[in-house]
Amino acid sequence: MKWRHVWVVLRKELRDGLRDRRSLFSALVFPLIGPVLVVVMFRFIAQQQAIDEPVPLPVIGAEHAPGLVEYLRQHDIDVREPPADAGEAVRTGEAPAVLVIPADYGDRFRASRSVRVELMVDNSRNETRSKVRRARRVLEAYAAGIGAQRLLLRGIDPQIAAPVAVAEVDLATAQQLAANVLNVIPMFVMMAAFIGGMYVATDSTAGERERGSLEPLLANPVSRTALVLGKWLATATLSGTSLLLTLVTAGVALSRAPLEELGVQASFGLDQAAVVCLVMLPVALLAAGLQLVVATFARSFREAQTYLSVLTLAPMLPGVMLTVMPLDQARWTLVVPILGQQQVLMDVIRGDAIGPAQLLVPSVIVLVLGLVCVRATAWLFGRERIVFGG
Repeated sequence: MKWRHVWVVLRKELRDGLRDRRSLFSALVFPLIGPVLVVVMFRFIAQQQAIDEPVPLPVIGAEHAPGLVEYLRQHDIDVREPPADAGEAVRTGEAPAVLVIPADYGDRFRASRSVRVELMVDNSRNETRSKVRRARRVLEAYAAGIGAQRLLLRGIDPQIAAPVAVAEVDLATAQQLAANVLNVIPMFVMMAAFIGGMYVATDSTAGERERGSLEPLLANPVSRTALVLGKWLATATLSGTSLLLTLVTAGVALSRAPLEELGVQASFGLDQAAVVCLVMLPVALLAAGLQLVVATFARSFREAQTYLSVLTLAPMLPGVMLTVMPLDQARWTLVVPILGQQQVLMDVIRGDAIGPAQLLVPSVIVLVLGLVCVRATAWLFGRERIVFGG
């Protein structure tokens, strides 16, 4: 194998890819969309948490509990007249919640008996959850205060009813809390690696066969491994470019996000940036190799696009796993492709120390798998069924 041939194929595929608007769109536009969406989401969350306006709360049967209603008004609850159809008002979002006070509230209250009030809510509406939580906390505080007063009137210390007081001490730093908020960033970075070179991989395999140019290309006195290496490196170049752009735009976007208002802190220096690049860039080699293998099996450009579109969902699976499973101390994740990279990136966001094994093991594994994919593609190019589409 002559590396000069690899270089020629690499230049040819890059030139064709840069001429294709679809390749440029996938490599350059996605890195801008993902981080921007994250920042918009953070700003929306911060705005929701920063709202100090009174919570509008229609109350049915307010005349039965004047003390409770006055307490609500004194604690930033805007008590309103109930709508004609309380259930419909809650379901449509016209009211975040409706409080229902029964007619026997006064009798049971004076008899020091428990009274059941209903708070009608619709937990499927995200925009009303914060208001519902505020209203519920005020109601619980009122109930706790009345309970304590009743015990005092009977000469009983209210602390007897609370034998154990639990005080939660959060030892997580602001940057460690950021990992829980920023856990979508690794998924966007991985998807960028799979999207950036998708059209180059498709065009250089299934596209060339569909155009009838693959057979003359293989007839040249160039080894199939050299041809595939050139295509692989061209695909990986665009994938890596898209990945790097996503990292850069994510860093810029997060610097503009109101993270402090959410109680988290994310600070990254040159050392952290170098670690992230060292761990993440090899993913582009694995993504390019997998895309070449999958696209080689496709009989047409459109079919290859379909297969590779499904393949772009692969980076989402480790992200979902990291969200629902506690894998912080699971070292075996380092040997799982993509999952290992995402785990290291989350450790960087948390501000944890990164050891040599965390840097080298995930990178070496994806590099080896990428080369295995190159060898498999070269072998497929030697099959008549693949070359002639039989």
